[in-house]
Amino acid sequence: MTVAHEEELALQIDVAQWQWLRPHAERGALVLIDTMLELAVVGACFAADNSVQVQGWLASGLLVKPTAAQLDLWNSQPDKCFSMLVISPFVLIQERDD
Repeated sequence: MTVAHEEELALQIDVAQWQWLRPHAERGALVLIDTMLELAVVGACFAADNSVQVQGWLASGLLVKPTAAQLDLWNSQPDKCFSMLVISPFVLIQERDD
C-alpha cells in the first residue's frame, strides 16, 4: 500500500444515495466504515489484501456489516447519502452528515 495508491482511491470516492446502495446490501457486499477512518486508507488496505489491518479494524468495530436496524432505518430514508468506494467485491460506505 502506497500513498499514491491511497490518493488514487481518494479520487474514486463518490456520494451515493441509499436507494442506489441497497442492492449491494442485499448481496451482503456493504461494509460500513467508521468516520474515524479515512475511506481511501481502508480501501487501500482492502485492495492490498492487508488482512491484518482489516481484521484489526473489524475486531475494534471500526468496520462492520450494517445491522438489521441500520438497514431498516436507511430503507425508510432512500435519499440518505453516503460516501462510497468500490473495492470489488465490496462496497465500502461511510455515513455523511449532510
